[in-house]
Amino acid sequence: MKSHLNLLFILTSCSTFVAPAAGIPKWVDLFNGKDLAGWVDVNTSPDTWYVKDGMLICKGKPIGVMRSEKQYENFLLHVEWRHMEPGGNSGIFAWSDALPFGNRLPKGLEIQMLELDWVKLHTRKGKAPPPIAYVHGELFGAGGLKATPDNPRGSRSKSLENRCKGRGEWNVYDVVCVDGVVKLSVNGKFVNGIRNVQYKKGYLCLESEGAEIHFRNLKIMELPPGITSPEQTAPLVK
Repeated sequence: MKSHLNLLFILTSCSTFVAPAAGIPKWVDLFNGKDLAGWVDVNTSPDTWYVKDGMLICKGKPIGVMRSEKQYENFLLHVEWRHMEPGGNSGIFAWSDALPFGNRLPKGLEIQMLELDWVKLHTRKGKAPPPIAYVHGELFGAGGLKATPDNPRGSRSKSLENRCKGRGEWNVYDVVCVDGVVKLSVNGKFVNGIRNVQYKKGYLCLESEGAEIHFRNLKIMELPPGITSPEQTAPLVK
């Protein structure tokens, strides 16, 4: 929780920060450790997501997402995750419309979660090895969402330092999402960012993309809203 306190200190030290009328922003659990309350399956299956030993487990099949019940605008996000299969692929979508299309995934800002062995598997198939930082918290606009990368790899933003752990080990992501800007901390250090994100408000989505992944300590701290136009808000899902 040290990283939580550091983030809050930075925000509360800014002259432009104004606490909401209800008081200082507080951390709220997005996952209660018991069931899937607060989440809505979009296009996976009844047994894709389940809870065991206080963990939220995703089987990875079929490909698709589960979304938050409500939309979020400015916030801090904390999540701990681990892949259980070599080359595992998953992620979290921020500011998403939660409307899947051709590849079964929605439009939104994806915060990538790839297992370290993905690079080895990729190379064994005869392909040129991708940048090693590709597996470590790449940020990009999925589904046509426009954004400007801080550390370009094409239209994507790659991490500047390799900090993720391998299969079966827990990783910690702390994410700042404010006014179309996203900054990502991987295991205690900020290493990536992206800006000018097309949407500034939308759903959170957890991704099922072929391999088992575990989540725990999924928390959010909502921050004061900004100036957001209708075009910068993902449409509400009915």
